[in-house]
Amino acid sequence: MSTKNDLRSARTYLTTIGLLLVVLPIGCVLLEASHGASDLPVLIGKWFVFWGVGVRLFLAGLRQMFQPAFTAATIFEISETGAHAIVRELGFANLAMGTLGLASLADGAWLAPSALVGGLYYGLAGIGHIARQRRNVIEQTALVSDFLIFALLAILLASRAFR
Repeated sequence: MSTKNDLRSARTYLTTIGLLLVVLPIGCVLLEASHGASDLPVLIGKWFVFWGVGVRLFLAGLRQMFQPAFTAATIFEISETGAHAIVRELGFANLAMGTLGLASLADGAWLAPSALVGGLYYGLAGIGHIARQRRNVIEQTALVSDFLIFALLAILLASRAFR
């Protein structure tokens, strides 16, 4: 990353990931718990699925659909415009998964399916990032955050937190 725009993109990406995967879900868990909700695993699942799967993938999908060059160039360092069609297709998938995650807030029965789909996606995406030998700071952040949300969702699913 050598230009000011690259550094600004990296900072924005890191901030967004921090907000969506740490600050906002934990804040929502604490807020709801402080108002009497007592089933902590369900609260954790509810808010990490909403923010980590729903909002994160929905926003990523929108960006990939309307600004495919960002993902191609910033994360994968691909400058060929031919890659934009593939990134746009990824955006459709992310938007669909994100919509499921968002809908899980309205209907708790959708939490486990959303955690399963989102967790599987994040785990596989993390493996895909590992396969690339050269990763910039943004892709390295994606790799780490993908595996962290995968692990959390896997633990929640394995513990049957969504009973």
